[in-house]
Amino acid sequence: MSARPFVLFEANYRQLKDYRPNMAVLPWGATEAHNFHLPHGTDVIEAGAVAEHAAELAHARGAKPIVLPAIPFGNDMQQLDQVATISISTATASAILADVVHSLTRQKIDRLVIVNGHGGNEFKPLIRDLQERFGVLIVLVNFFQLIPEVLKATFDDPGDHAGEMETSMILHLRPQWVYMEQAGPGATNKFQIAGVQRPGVWTPRPWSATHPDTGCGDPSRATAAKGARYLEAVSASVAEVLVAVSAANKGELPYL
Repeated sequence: MSARPFVLFEANYRQLKDYRPNMAVLPWGATEAHNFHLPHGTDVIEAGAVAEHAAELAHARGAKPIVLPAIPFGNDMQQLDQVATISISTATASAILADVVHSLTRQKIDRLVIVNGHGGNEFKPLIRDLQERFGVLIVLVNFFQLIPEVLKATFDDPGDHAGEMETSMILHLRPQWVYMEQAGPGATNKFQIAGVQRPGVWTPRPWSATHPDTGCGDPSRATAAKGARYLEAVSASVAEVLVAVSAANKGELPYL
């Protein structure tokens, strides 16, 4: 496959000078255990695939995105007892994002869409600070929250982590890296303190205690076909965001 001008990891400088993107897309994942059957890089694979396919669809409609290389690390502080899980602090994530935004603004790219693939990543405070500091438009897309009606229609029980949805996506994207015979049931041990189980109350899950096989959701009904359908649908939804952001004119809310 030829180098795509809208994927920075592939594109050369001649392509980029001719193409002149006006918007960056940053996939952001995590490196952590995903039950016993999925790769540690599951969130990175998913975020990258969604970002690239969405950019392809948006590019075909005249948008000017450039997909940056994925950030492979996220906040996994409650999983650090699991082998080779890598976690970065919020301060580190803020510094990385600030350097990315600073670099882009030097090249007159003042629009950034983050495609997030990890539920433990919290970007809102970072975006509030950086948008004010650099005068850019930063849009956050948690792809797994985008089309709940399609998620419900595609999967019997999508799961929260390494369940049917994620297993289906990796069966589609990297089938050679999936070992279904090793998969645990993805069962969850509920909190024993009743007062922290109500809506509006939150505390981190001590992951190995609450999720013995590190999964959350039954992966047994996953199929590559389901993963392909969901990837196509969610990428099309992200593409709508990219087309709109790329076409936006300065002064149009919220692009001020």
